Amino acid sequence: MVGMTASAFPTAPSKDALEHGEVLAPRFDASGLIGAIATHADTGEVLMFAWMNAEALAKTLATGEAHYFSRSRGELWHKGATSGQIQAVAEVRIDCDQDCVWLKVRPQGDGGACHTGARSCFYRAIEGGKLVDRP
Repeated sequence: MVGMTASAFPTAPSKDALEHGEVLAPRFDASGLIGAIATHADTGEVLMFAWMNAEALAKTLATGEAHYFSRSRGELWHKGATSGQIQAVAEVRIDCDQDCVWLKVRPQGDGGACHTGARSCFYRAIEGGKLVDRP
């Protein structure tokens, strides 16, 4: 799987096949990436948003653990490999036009998802134009 590209996945032959067919044909952007949202499989809490390339998506599907692509480091990232916050995948969904992935995960380790130590990357609310921490 090393160096997999978007071409590792098929292209849907039609809009109907893309939207209603049974073939996984993810539509990666010009940079070879697709957005991925991770929510807690039991609570529904939004944990994080990240990017996946074809290799990350394929490894996630093959291993049952979330893999992402780090744009800042330019490399594959196995979530929790160093922090212990591995995300065990309970379900993978893809949106109607196959350009965004939704992972329902069960976080391991201390249950956190954010590199800051927060449970969710969405720990701040915008109020009056300022950011306020919210549990």
